[in-house]
Amino acid sequence: MSSEENYRPRKRGFLAKTFFLLAAVGVGAFGAIAVTHSDFLDAKTGSDDTIKTEASAPKIDWVAAAPGRIEPKSGLVRVGAQLLGRIAEVNVKLNDKVEEGELLIRLDDDEARARLQAAETEAASRKRERDAQPLDKARDDLRTAEDNVFSAERALTNARFGLEYELQAERQGSGTAARVTDARNYLAKTKSKLQKERAAYATAQSKADVPAPNRLESALQAARSDVAVAEALLEKTRVRAPVAGTVLQLPAKAGEMVSPSPDQSLVVLGDMSVVRLKAEVDEIDVSKIKVGGKVTVKSNAYPGKEFNGTVAELAPTLTSPQFSLRGARRPTDVEVLEVTVDLGGNPSLLPGMRADAFFR
Repeated sequence: MSSEENYRPRKRGFLAKTFFLLAAVGVGAFGAIAVTHSDFLDAKTGSDDTIKTEASAPKIDWVAAAPGRIEPKSGLVRVGAQLLGRIAEVNVKLNDKVEEGELLIRLDDDEARARLQAAETEAASRKRERDAQPLDKARDDLRTAEDNVFSAERALTNARFGLEYELQAERQGSGTAARVTDARNYLAKTKSKLQKERAAYATAQSKADVPAPNRLESALQAARSDVAVAEALLEKTRVRAPVAGTVLQLPAKAGEMVSPSPDQSLVVLGDMSVVRLKAEVDEIDVSKIKVGGKVTVKSNAYPGKEFNGTVAELAPTLTSPQFSLRGARRPTDVEVLEVTVDLGGNPSLLPGMRADAFFR
């Protein structure tokens, strides 16, 4: 018998043994899968004859899970500059609590102040010229209303600067809470008076028999418009708190140049009275989420610890995911529903932390 004939039987025998060995392994694997699946079904139905295994299936008491991020009650409010300029003063520090409208940062305002002073001087000169000439009696009510509105606007501007000064003095320790309260009350009165004077001006202007303004009155109105423009420019040198909250981030430094840009935040504020989780629920789980539902929140920053929460708000529409976005989106990607979860018990979670929500 040739060597080739001796090789063939041995080759066929080797293949047969390999086939039976793979078949045996497959049967064993199928049996293991069947037993494990049976154990899981018995565990769910509560059967008494459940087969005990080393890795029993964990009990799941939630209907949906979603990734999210911790944020303050008001969200992260990013405040930037309204015009190009140099930072002259930074009046707050990290963790300071600020009120709505409080001055946070002041830009260099020498030019703006000079423009406002020049405009006010010109307006006063034009008013003297107008009053020195005989005028149409039919416009007396309208002229008086215009003068009252202008005076109320100037009083409101001075009241804002007064409150700004008192708040800064209190923060530095040289002021008192009582003076701040008085300044705030005076500001409220000036706002109310300005509204009344504007209403009276609208009433006087609506009369059908009021003649058109003459040259001197037109010049005065133009000068007062310049005052309003200069005042608006000066106000843009002030970076104020749009909401009450805590200073969470403060990248601004005195002496830096800043410009209006959505990517350049000078101060980041947040209302830390309530800490929330913004979670993104897949659209297939939207029907399982209800306002008032209980939520368990877990974070890798606190392993083994759970935080209790309640669903406070559901977004009215689906949107693209922000927390779990990886690469460019495709038309087949799943949309998500933004869900707001209020966390109780003053948790130690910090804004910006990633966390997972498990809706029970």
